[in-house]
Amino acid sequence: MTHADESTLTPDFDTLIDRRGTASEKWDKYEGRDILPLWVADMDFRSPEAVIAALHKRVDHGIFGYTDPPHKLVEVVCSMLEDLYEWTVEPDWLVWLPGLVCGINVACRAAGQEGDEILTAIPVYPPFLTAPAHANRQLKAIPLIDNGDRWVFDFERLRDALTPRTSLFLLCNPHNPVGRAFVADELASLASCLEGYDRIICSDEIHCGLILDTDKRHIPIAALNPEIAERTITLMAPSKTFNIPGLGCSFAVISNPSLRKRFYRAMAGIVPPVNALGFTAALAAYLEGHSWHATLLAYLRENSMLVEEAVNRMPGMSMHSVEATYLAWIDTRSTGLKEPAAFFENAGVGLSDGRYFGTPGFVRLNFGCPRVMLREALERMSRAMQRISLPGRE
Repeated sequence: MTHADESTLTPDFDTLIDRRGTASEKWDKYEGRDILPLWVADMDFRSPEAVIAALHKRVDHGIFGYTDPPHKLVEVVCSMLEDLYEWTVEPDWLVWLPGLVCGINVACRAAGQEGDEILTAIPVYPPFLTAPAHANRQLKAIPLIDNGDRWVFDFERLRDALTPRTSLFLLCNPHNPVGRAFVADELASLASCLEGYDRIICSDEIHCGLILDTDKRHIPIAALNPEIAERTITLMAPSKTFNIPGLGCSFAVISNPSLRKRFYRAMAGIVPPVNALGFTAALAAYLEGHSWHATLLAYLRENSMLVEEAVNRMPGMSMHSVEATYLAWIDTRSTGLKEPAAFFENAGVGLSDGRYFGTPGFVRLNFGCPRVMLREALERMSRAMQRISLPGRE
């Protein structure tokens, strides 16, 4: 069977692929132990066959020299942003990066001056909390509010936290770990709060292709209007959507030429170019990954519902519906567990500890895996919870 033939097959997300012995960060953490890894955000699914075929073809060429962003990839990205979000992006607004975390750190260096304040809302993806210090900036964090239905911004507290030295707000949309796909009114209110003082928004939108709630859609904050775009650095990548994070290809969208120049200056001499295979995979994913992507979303939606139902049945545990991402943010505070991640690890399930997201008492579960593995993990968690004595329980 040729690669072209393979690319027409229905994706198989049910088969558990053995990742041991591949230097997998996700799996090697628990090497030699019976612990199912549902922690770091990469999926246990084979990437789209079109991506694999394109990589084979590029490897067969046999020369891997320094590589510029392919003109076709630039064209495809600009067209995709127009088609999906009605967002007109010029090719020179794109800044290519070898990783999105790199982009967060560059944004911290590009905004304001050393000693300035960088604000974010917690819980949030851990690099948001470490990047400001790398740039000799001060981190300020305000909590998101659980309104009983979903996590939302506390705009009053946000306004109170702002000072003339607040030079950057780090936004995660869709949100990791709480799984929100923020709506236009929320994003517009956020942008309004952040006006003035040459204040920049850096929006991590790496999960934009993973909207699970069919009533929601992804809205880039920069696409709301040109004025907001002028003070926004938008970070995107195909890595989460198409499960190719190890290939390292991301990009920033920066419409403001002065801000873009500051971003390039902060990159200079530090940030390496994207490698040839990263560009190859990105182009194939965006051009030919649509069918795979649609099948993935349907599979993740079922996994999400499975997790939500199972977790909310466990004594002392709760979570909200996941609007986007393949990550469940689970509240364990009513269980009385002092170290919930360690507790579940001892029960054979590896989860991310909420304290690294700025919010102890929670765990994050990655449900981007075959259902047989997910069911086993949830069973292990449920059995472990049945064995403990909860506060208030006789």
